[in-house]
Amino acid sequence: MLIRVDPASPIPLFDQLAAAVRSEVVRGALAAGERLPSARELAESLDLNVHTVLHAYQALRDEGLIDLRRGRGAVVTDRAREYGDLAALLPALVVEAKRLDLSPAALAAMIREAY
Repeated sequence: MLIRVDPASPIPLFDQLAAAVRSEVVRGALAAGERLPSARELAESLDLNVHTVLHAYQALRDEGLIDLRRGRGAVVTDRAREYGDLAALLPALVVEAKRLDLSPAALAAMIREAY
């Protein structure tokens, strides 16, 4: 699992971290049942505060993407399969948006509005 965060980004670090984990799930690098690094390990490897990692993990738990258990750590839930199913729909959406000369920002805005 390769996670990167950009301290200079206007996006909060915990959001970047949660998005990186989601991305790993979508691309299949993390599957249901896999264990994530402990918050302390991940914080040290990324030079982040452990509370930042815990905030990201809590956001992912609230989405149902990971399960947090004392002594067991963070484990990817079966919901990861659903993320993969959703990701399978994206290439066709992107192809259609490109056919219409729709910018990525405009596509993202349409998705946000529909959501």
